[in-house]
Amino acid sequence: MSNYFSKFNQFFRNKIFKPYSLRYEKQRNELFYKYLKPNPNDKILDLGGNDGRRMASLFPEKGKDIYIADISTEGLEAAKTNYGYTTILINESGVLPFGDNYFDIVFCNSVIEHVTTDKADIYDNVTNREFKEKSLRRQRLFADEIRRVGKKYFVQTPNKHFIIESHTWFPSLYVYFPRSVQIKTIQLLSKFWVKKSAPDFNLLTVSDMKSMFPEAIIIREKSLFMTKSIIAIKS
Repeated sequence: MSNYFSKFNQFFRNKIFKPYSLRYEKQRNELFYKYLKPNPNDKILDLGGNDGRRMASLFPEKGKDIYIADISTEGLEAAKTNYGYTTILINESGVLPFGDNYFDIVFCNSVIEHVTTDKADIYDNVTNREFKEKSLRRQRLFADEIRRVGKKYFVQTPNKHFIIESHTWFPSLYVYFPRSVQIKTIQLLSKFWVKKSAPDFNLLTVSDMKSMFPEAIIIREKSLFMTKSIIAIKS
């Protein structure tokens, strides 16, 4: 049975997940250039940029003034070693250690939904309401910080109401289950399913993104004729 799941997961990753993800990465790159029109002198921050690969896909040329901020020391070390980016270790509070309008552009891709509670607390036995309220407070703070430190920004997040939950690639019905059941579902799926995840995310809606980024234009990224993810752009 384990061999069957291994072969299925390999097929799923290589033939479905990877091409699907690359298609949307290309579309987002095109939107980024269309609306933000970066120039060679821009100072750019990738929030939650981990190992820097996303910035490298946006800017394959060398010499850009790029900063990667993340809570992962391992990812930041890779970004610095592999691409020479300036790296900043940040904490989980959502507060950013930069002055107002410090960056010309802030890029944040599939990160804000994870700005919820401290990673050490994600398995705490709390209700959906408690987790959501705590998460939204931190997410709103994080959004305010993006708006404060960036003259322009590009913030993308998966849509809560899409038919497939993007962190597990499983039907999204389970995100409406009680918090304890959500945690157990993710733990079970991570044992055999193609995508591994942790229950650290609070998915947002179009209304949430509009309220968090009031001056931005909101773009609804479509898949299967539905809104797959939401992008807030200030140019």
